[in-house]
Amino acid sequence: MKRIFLLGLVAVSTFAMAQKMKIEKGDLSFLKGQNVVNVTFDYSEMKMMKENMTEAQYVEKHTAELNAKVDGNGDSWKKQWATGKENIWNPKFLSIANTVLTKDKNPLRFKEDSNTPYTLLVKVKWIYPGWDAAVMKQPAKVSTQLVFIDSQTKDVVCEISSQEAPGDQWGNNFSNEYRIGEGFAKTGKSLAQKIIKEVK
Repeated sequence: MKRIFLLGLVAVSTFAMAQKMKIEKGDLSFLKGQNVVNVTFDYSEMKMMKENMTEAQYVEKHTAELNAKVDGNGDSWKKQWATGKENIWNPKFLSIANTVLTKDKNPLRFKEDSNTPYTLLVKVKWIYPGWDAAVMKQPAKVSTQLVFIDSQTKDVVCEISSQEAPGDQWGNNFSNEYRIGEGFAKTGKSLAQKIIKEVK
């Protein structure tokens, strides 16, 4: 009974977390009639954890912690972390955003390395990887600045802040990288829903 209560409490706290997405500059009207927007991911200003560590500091600290528990585990995790951006986070953002747009029959698609009139810069600002201890867990959180620019002039046409997009799945997810990936998926989903709502 206690286990069921705890699981219910965790579920409630997870759903209570709300992503905050707000247009800070411009609007999304320029997307009307567009079929493809180029996407570039920028991790150069990313901070980690409540301490606002750099990525290098976080990787060094977490690697040492894992190696202290089981020699070699930290080194293995470090290699896995290095592939997270290209193999999990970026694809999650793109695939979920495009899935939501497709289901709504919206012709717009987000793609990397495309020659298009507009480019979306996904500037990753802050990440909290969360944790999962089977009975209790804390979802990941991903904060980004979504900046649409004119691909030729580089002028900003719209800027959106996305704060603490929650990254979680039903069941257990013991991988930091995959929990973070769900935060990117949530960001892509929320952006697509905002476009559907505001661009008629």
